[in-house]
Amino acid sequence: MHDNVIVKQRVNAPVEKVWDAITDKTQMKKWYFDIPDFELALHSEFNFYEPGNEQKFHHHGEILEIIPNSKLKHTWTYPEFSKEKTLVKWELKPDGDGTEVTLTHKGLENFNHLGANFRHESFAEGWNEIVTQSLKTYLEN
Repeated sequence: MHDNVIVKQRVNAPVEKVWDAITDKTQMKKWYFDIPDFELALHSEFNFYEPGNEQKFHHHGEILEIIPNSKLKHTWTYPEFSKEKTLVKWELKPDGDGTEVTLTHKGLENFNHLGANFRHESFAEGWNEIVTQSLKTYLEN
């Protein structure tokens, strides 16, 4: 069985503005993560750590699909902990004068062996905060 996290949020911003927020590393740094090597290009790879100075979790991703103003899909891995990969998909749909954002993180069962920091509940809590609070607040203020 797949262990997915799905978060949906309507934001009061046009699709183009939301797309820029999720694909421009300068904007991402303000609401998401600081990803200095992020480039919006197919098969481009990127690396980042969680906020703060601890840098316990090296995140690695590779962009797998780009449909401008509609979909961004990339891998999500922790190379120091596991060879397993998960998939993160951002989908944007116009909704009146706003945008419906759907974030899907698929394959979390691949991380079950890694312990408490990698449980479904941790990802669900993190993605909910990122999408429903950080992104929404960034776009609407």
